[in-house]
Amino acid sequence: MKSFVKNDNGFICENCKYEVKPLNYTSRDHCPNCLYSLHIDINPGDRKNNCHGLLKPIGIEKYKHTYKIIYKCIKCGQIHKNIMASDDNMDEIIRISNVEK
Repeated sequence: MKSFVKNDNGFICENCKYEVKPLNYTSRDHCPNCLYSLHIDINPGDRKNNCHGLLKPIGIEKYKHTYKIIYKCIKCGQIHKNIMASDDNMDEIIRISNVEK
């Protein structure tokens, strides 16, 4: 079972340079503007992964009452998933949900 570390810090997105604010209800793990993330966690929120590659959003999947964004690390190729945040850019969510994997 994965252990969860709450880590809700703001940051500047490595992909689009958007100033990302804390989410205030769970850990912030991706940019709400372009949906990119960083490959920095082994377990959610721990910031212990040494890869640090950009996680490119490549798809969406249904998860309980919400959705998960599917990522592929552009550095190491690993597939990773993050739960969609309430302030995510819906135009980007729709765009990547229509992309062939």
